[in-house]
Parts: sequence; structure tokens; C-alpha cells
Amino acid sequence: MKQRATKRTLNQYSYWQYTVLIVTLFIMLLSALPSWFGESPAMQINHNKVEQTHPYLVLDPLAMQRQLVEQGVHVKQIKQDNENTWVVLEDASQLPLARQVLTESAALPDQDLPITLASVANAPQWLSALGFKPIALGLDLRGGVQFLLDVDMAPVYQGQTDQVRKEINTWLREHKIRGAQFSAMSADGFSIYLADSGQRSELTQHLKRQYPNWQVSLTGERLKVERQAAEHLALRNLTVQQNLQIMRSRIEELGITEASVQRQGEHRIRIELPGVQDPAQAKNVIGATASLAFYQVLADQALAGKTLLDEQGRPVRVAQAPVLTGEHIVDARASLGEMGMPEVNITLDQQGGRMMAEFSRQNIGKPMATAYSEYSRNAKGEVTQSHKIISVATIQSGLGAKFRITGTGSMQDAQSLALLLRAGSLTAPVTIVEERTIGPTLGAENISNGFAALTLGLGMTLVFMALWYRRLGWIANVALLANMVMLFGLLALIPGAVLTLPGIAGLVLTVGMAVDTNVLIFERIRDKLKQGNSMARAIDSGFSSATSTIFDANFTTMITAIVLYSIGNGPIQGFALTLGLGLLTSMFTGIFASRAMINWFWGNDARRSVRI
Repeated sequence: MKQRATKRTLNQYSYWQYTVLIVTLFIMLLSALPSWFGESPAMQINHNKVEQTHPYLVLDPLAMQRQLVEQGVHVKQIKQDNENTWVVLEDASQLPLARQVLTESAALPDQDLPITLASVANAPQWLSALGFKPIALGLDLRGGVQFLLDVDMAPVYQGQTDQVRKEINTWLREHKIRGAQFSAMSADGFSIYLADSGQRSELTQHLKRQYPNWQVSLTGERLKVERQAAEHLALRNLTVQQNLQIMRSRIEELGITEASVQRQGEHRIRIELPGVQDPAQAKNVIGATASLAFYQVLADQALAGKTLLDEQGRPVRVAQAPVLTGEHIVDARASLGEMGMPEVNITLDQQGGRMMAEFSRQNIGKPMATAYSEYSRNAKGEVTQSHKIISVATIQSGLGAKFRITGTGSMQDAQSLALLLRAGSLTAPVTIVEERTIGPTLGAENISNGFAALTLGLGMTLVFMALWYRRLGWIANVALLANMVMLFGLLALIPGAVLTLPGIAGLVLTVGMAVDTNVLIFERIRDKLKQGNSMARAIDSGFSSATSTIFDANFTTMITAIVLYSIGNGPIQGFALTLGLGLLTSMFTGIFASRAMINWFWGNDARRSVRI
């Protein structure tokens, strides 16, 4: 039986494929355009926050601009919308001065000033209205400050151990077990001496049941209670994660946008603050470990408690355990009281409000102390915690979820304390082990040098492809330019994507990899033409045979990019990001876009069908 020949048209895309290609390139072009226009440094003032704290305040752009210009600040423009006022400057180095001028001026309030350092796109308004933004620049390109913090876990381990000891001691008293003697072994454990074997057995069963993550062993008449390795690791991970969240909250309170807070290693945190040129305030807030606690003041010195000193060095006898700690504080704002003295208005969460209401109702007419605590390092480098009574006030009536404390010092001290309380207290003390400041001039120089290298590499590649492959080389050049447009569009479109100096190196590498895709295809086409195939058949066979090789090569490189992004940080992630996205865009433009253009011009030998 004779096999019937089949007929198909070579090198033809359907209309929907051309439509997908054109629409994709158009969207990527719109996304890349704002990056071409660039950004200007700016300060953002949120109207909603101003109206909440100062309902009768009206922001006057002309007055603000006049005060800034008088102080030598070069203002590009001041614009307002329904929610924000944007003060756009010409030079990023003048941001600290501009913020200081507005803070001290009569146009804005001094306390809780809601000013955010930001950047404003120079692109036309219609692009911003469509939701397209410039590429976010990393610290090495925009300039700013980088901190490397070390989380000290020793107080956390010791605190948990002490808490377990107290709970065991309470259980022993409740069960009327006498004669137990505690001995400290380390921050990870302790031992308990009990002469009675029956009591030791009862305590052992209780410990294994109540503390399954602690190892209990018996040596003679002494029980050893030690933290297991798994619990040690879990506590460290939890503490570092909590500190990460608190750091992010503190940076938000500082009004710094596009900040990066990431874990590095076992117990370190890396913080990048692009656009910040004065690191003093950020350093003070990020490294601070202040917290508040409210104690009952003991009139009888014989009662079990502890003694804390006030700001004048006088002893104050307070209860051993606080009534309330800073973890229940959800808001804190500094203001001036009726006597013109600084104070901090505290708002508690629902649980904290109930606890404070119950305590205050039972202690009307009695004093309550507010203690300020912070960690610091002594001359030996050891972390120590200090406590200071900042206020002792008599409870006049039942307190609820909102009340105020006085005795906070100056207005600046009250504002700093309110900021720390709003952002939360660190669960472990941190130490700044490395600080790097990159000025905006160096960042601009990095951008200039990086893109000069990209332009040089791109230009040389375009010339080579045009000379070596002639007509097909021009197709490759158009595909390469489309690849760059798509890559910049993706970097601007993907949330969280940041362009760094190593990322520019990834862009340069992408140029070579994108051309490599076309080189493989064109060489296969040449081989097929040398074998006597028609242009249409050579194109079809060349693309078909090269596609699998291209996919394999890019897939293995993509694995490397994913691994680099997963385990790397900072510059390494920036390089891995552009490398990975460049692989995707290179395959799209090198295979899909290039073939679409080749099909259109030479694809099927003057549009003739070929019988196979």
C-alpha cells in the first residue's frame, strides 16, 4: 500500500503567536521606560498621619518651598495628591538638611513627624498611572548605609534556663517538696540535688512530661537538666526571626523605604538602607534594645522583691515580677503634658489593657513604677542588662488600655522612646559589627561605569554579529536589543527585584549568552545549507536541532542561578537575579522572536510550500 504524502507549511507562525510576541514586547517596553527617565530624591509626607495627630494642620507647599530655598536646599518641585505631599530635590545629599529644615519649621509639627525618604520617578505621569515604576537600585548603586548586626544569644539562653528553674522551684513548693538544691552548670542547664529517692523519681517524671525538649539524667542524688541540641537550634532560629521582624518595624518607623533586612549565617542580620546618607539616627534606633516594664512599688521593704535605682540614684523597692512588659504596647507617641513637660502616651493591646485595668483597680492610691531597661557591653565585651526607674506615680483611678508616663527626660528622649516602643523591643541584644556608608556620588559612578561596560560589550557584539552573519546577524541584533528591553522590563516589574553592581555584570553576561543562542541556531542553518537543503528546510531543521541543545545549556545554568540566589545574599543575589531572568529572556527572544522575524523575511522560500 502506497503511503500518502503529507504536506505542511514550513516556518509559519499563526496570528495568535505573533500577537503574543508583540503584546509581550510592548508591555516590557512600557515597563522599562521609567528606568530610562530615572528618579529624583524626595521626601514623602502622608496627609492621613498628619490629620490624625494634628487635625487642624494645613500643609502649604509654597511656605515649605520658601523655607527650604532660604536654607540653601535646591527644590525641584513640590506636588500634592489626595494622600501625600512630595518634596522633590535635585541632589540626594541634601535630604538630611531638607528633613531637618522641615522638622524645625513652623510648617510641620515637631513630634512624630511623618516624613519618609523616597524617590520620585521622572517618567511621564501616564506611565506612573499605568503602574510602571523604575528599577529599584541596590545600596551600591543608590548609595546609603549597610549594617551587619550580631545577635547575642547568651542572654536568651540564660533567660530561658532561669525561667525553667523558677517554674521548677514553684512546682516543688506547690508539692511541698523540701530540701531541693539548685546548682548552675551553664546557660544551657543546671542540676537539682534531692536526697529522697521517691521525690527524685516524682520530679523526674514531671520534668520529662513538662519539658520534653530538655534532657533529664540522674547522677547519684543529683538530677541534671540540660537543653537539647534541637531546642537550642529552635530557640536561636526563633530569636533571630523575631529580631528580624522588629528590625523591619523599626526601619518603617524611621521612614526609610526600599530597605533590605535579611538573615546572614546563624545569628547575624544584614540591613541595607538605600538613600540614607546620615546613619547616626538609624544606627541609634537599630542597635537599641530599650524596653519598658511596669512594677508594683512595695511599701514594706521586708517583702520579697528587688531594688532598682531611679535617675537620681535613689533605691526603689519593687515586686519581683512586672505587672506588664513592653510586649503588650501597640502604640506610643510623645507629646507635651499639661505642665509643658514631655510625656509618652501608651496604648496597650487587648490583653495588656485587661491586665492593667485589673491591677490598677486593686491598687488605687498606691504607687506604680515604670522601669526602663536596656542591654549594653562592658569593658570586657560582655553583654549586661541595666534597669532604671524613670517614673513613680500614684494610681489615682482605674487605668485601661490607654495611659501616659512622665519623667522621660527631654522631648527628644521622649520621641526616641516612643519610636522604640512602637517598633518593639528586641528579644536579644544586638551589636553592630560592621558599618559601611556609600555616598550618592560613588553610587552614580558605579552606575556610569557599569552601564559603560554594558554599552561597550553590547556594541561590540552587535558589530560582530552584523559582519559575520550578514542578514541573519541583523536579525540577531534586533533580538538582542529586544532581550535587553525585556530584561529591564522584568527587573522593574517583579516585586522585590533590585539591580546591584554585580547585577550589571549579570546583564553583560546575558548579552553573550543571548548571542550564543543565535550563534548555535545560525551555525546549524549554515550546516544544512551546505548539505544542499533549501533555505526553508535549513531554517526549520536548524531551529529544531538547536532548540534542545539551547534548552539543556540554559537549564543547567538556571540551576546555578537558583542556587546562588537561594544561599547567597546581597551582591550575589543581585547577580543571580539578572542571570536567571536573562536566561529566560534570551530563550524567548533568541528562539521565539528571532524565528518570527526569520519566518517573516525568508522563512519559506518566497512563501512556497514544501512537500515532505
